[in-house]
Amino acid sequence: MSRKVLVLNQDYSALTICSMPKAFLLVYLNKAELVAESTTEKLHSISQTFPFPSVIRLNRYVYFPYKGVMLSRQNIFKRDDNMCQYCGSKDHLTLDHVMPKSRQGRTSWDNLTTACKYCNSKKGDHTPEEAGMTLKRRPFKPSFVMFLRNFSGILDQQWIPFVGSKMEQIV
Repeated sequence: MSRKVLVLNQDYSALTICSMPKAFLLVYLNKAELVAESTTEKLHSISQTFPFPSVIRLNRYVYFPYKGVMLSRQNIFKRDDNMCQYCGSKDHLTLDHVMPKSRQGRTSWDNLTTACKYCNSKKGDHTPEEAGMTLKRRPFKPSFVMFLRNFSGILDQQWIPFVGSKMEQIV
């Protein structure tokens, strides 16, 4: 029951990910239609068997004015694969402003990166170039679909036609 389901808008664009019970309820109440179901699992009640949803499509279009990824500590860590972008360590992670805040560096997707405590203190109030450090990958703002596909940690094979296959970010 902890599986996630991809929710598509009426025009088949990826909208969000929801829990399986929520998706089943939307389908059962005719607010959504089943697009793809699990080939290995079924839902069972006392007297009936239902398909286990993998992808559903809403019957009515939902206007979603802002479909972006929220800037948060956890989302920066996900984008950077929970790894220091200077040395590759996965221990004692913090956020680092590539252009330091003291030099008018913004708190944005393009200026925040994951760094371990050691690299963050070594870099200090300098740019990576001034500190003699190189980034493994430049910070970037992921698109909503890219975030669903690459960083949510969930990618059912049946989602691929709607969100694409997981690809590495090329810098």
